[in-house]
Amino acid sequence: MIIANPIYDVVFKRLMEDKKIARFFIETLIGETITDIQVKPQEFTFYREIKETDDPRKLEEIREKIYGLFGLSVYRLDFIATIKTSDNQFKKVLIEIQKAKKAVDLMRFRNYLGDQYKKTDEIETDDGKVQEALPIRTIYLLGFELAEIDTSLVKVERQYIDLIDHKILDQKSPFIEKLSHDCFVVQLPRIKPRLKTRIEKLLSVFEQANFLDNQEIIKDYPYVIDEEVIKSMIDLLHHAGTDPAEKKELEKEQEALRVFEDATKDLEKQLNEISKKLIEKEIALSEKDKALSEKDKALSEKDKALSEKDKDLSEKDKDLSEKDKALSEKDKDLSEKDKALGEKDKVLSEKDRALQESMKRIKELEEKLSVK
Repeated sequence: MIIANPIYDVVFKRLMEDKKIARFFIETLIGETITDIQVKPQEFTFYREIKETDDPRKLEEIREKIYGLFGLSVYRLDFIATIKTSDNQFKKVLIEIQKAKKAVDLMRFRNYLGDQYKKTDEIETDDGKVQEALPIRTIYLLGFELAEIDTSLVKVERQYIDLIDHKILDQKSPFIEKLSHDCFVVQLPRIKPRLKTRIEKLLSVFEQANFLDNQEIIKDYPYVIDEEVIKSMIDLLHHAGTDPAEKKELEKEQEALRVFEDATKDLEKQLNEISKKLIEKEIALSEKDKALSEKDKALSEKDKALSEKDKDLSEKDKDLSEKDKALSEKDKDLSEKDKALGEKDKVLSEKDRALQESMKRIKELEEKLSVK
C-alpha cells in the first residue's frame, strides 16, 4: 500500500493527534499499560525567523541559526499518560516525544527536557486536588544513526542500587522518580523488516525503505497488517500520501527542508571561514602572548638581578654601618682617653707650678742666708 513517510512533521503530527494511535504508539514503545492519555498544547512552528548577529565571535548563535533555521531540526509533542502499574495502582506520567531528522545540537534536547521538569499537573489526593510535578518518560525519534549503537530501539532505564549492601532495590521513591527519568531512542534508519513482536510491527511503519519517489515523501508498505491500530495508522498515512492536498503539504515541508539544507551549507561555510579567521587571530594573539611572556621573563630576570644587587648593596651598607658604629665607639674611647690625659696634664701642670713656687722660695731663703 502507498503511504506517506511518517518521519515528516506534518504527517507525524496527524498520527499523534489521534488519541488511540498516540496511546498505542507510546504504550508499545515504553512497554507499560496506559489507561488514559491527554495531549498537551503543542508548539508546531513550520518556519522560524532567522536571528542575525553582528558579532562574528558568537559562534553559538550562528549554530543556532543553522540548526533552527526553519524550526525543522527538532519537533516535539507532549502527553500526560495515566499508567496502570503491576500492582494495579495508577500514576500520571509526562511523556515527551522529540523527533529530529538531522543530527542536531544536543543542547536542544536538554533545553526542551529542562522545560518539562518545570511543569506541574493537577493530581487528586486525599487532601483534594494539588499541583504536583510529574515523572517523565522521553521518546527520541532520530532520522539519523548513532554510530555506537546498531539497534533500532534502545531503552535507557535507571536502577536503584544500595551501595552499602551492594544490591538492587525493587522499591521506587516518588521523590527520586521526579528527579530522573527513563528514555527510549528510536533510530529510524536502522529499522529492519522484522514483524515478530508488537514493537517490530509498529516500527515497520517508520521503516525508511521502499520509497516510490526521489524525495522520499511516499513509500510502499508491503507488510500484512494484523493490528487494528496499525491498520488505522496505515489508512491515515495512505490518505496523506495519495490525497493531492495532503501530498502538497508534504512537498512544502520537503521544499522547506531542501532550503534548510542549502542554507545550512552556506552558513556552515560562513562558520568555517569565521572559525578559520578566529583561529588565525588566536594564533597571532598566542604569538603576541608568547613574545610578551618572553619579555616578562627577561624583565623578571632583570628584576631578579637588580634585587640581588640591592641585596648586596644592603649587605655592604650594613657592614659600613657596623664599621661606622665601631669607629664611633673607638672615637668615643679616644675622646675619653684624651679627656683623662687632659686631666692628668692639668694635675701635672699644677704640680709643676707648685714645684716652681717651692724652688723660688728655696732660692729666696738661700739668698737671705747668704746675705747674713
